Amino acid sequence: MVETEVKIRIDDLNSLKDKILNLNVKLEKDRHYEENTLFDLPTQNLYKKRQALRVRTVGKKTFLTFKGPPKKSRKFKIRTEYETEVKNEKQLRKILKSLGLIPVFTYQKFRTVYRQKHLKICLDETSIGNFMELEGERNQIVRFTNALGIPKKEFIKLDYIQLLKKETGEISETP
Repeated sequence: MVETEVKIRIDDLNSLKDKILNLNVKLEKDRHYEENTLFDLPTQNLYKKRQALRVRTVGKKTFLTFKGPPKKSRKFKIRTEYETEVKNEKQLRKILKSLGLIPVFTYQKFRTVYRQKHLKICLDETSIGNFMELEGERNQIVRFTNALGIPKKEFIKLDYIQLLKKETGEISETP
């Protein structure tokens, strides 16, 4: 599956919630805690190829996600993504370790998920601020942000790892 998304930094989360609820969205998942861990080989092969392997824990559920390298786009982050729910996180971590993969980065967030037809709207609370993440077709994303009065220049293509590392000064740009 190809994922198309953007993030937008949000100063006032409550005000945004009110605005999006007026745009015919449905609450899909109430505010919840997520822990995300990226895995890579010690040689950082995935990072060097701009790929990612993530284990996400949401409550008692665990998801394994592979993300391919970003495709060229000036305003949107577009990449191949495969995700599956895993029944046993402990066993998954043992498998990853047996393959030589190690945890290289972990971050947490609180997320609330809304939906407007095929557009997924996530309100994320992270250690570096609040963001709205929009995932769907480009034209859906643009229509939705236009309705909110958010210009394209506010679109962020970076993922949370890049944003967190940039905030802490670990990286200046992506590889």
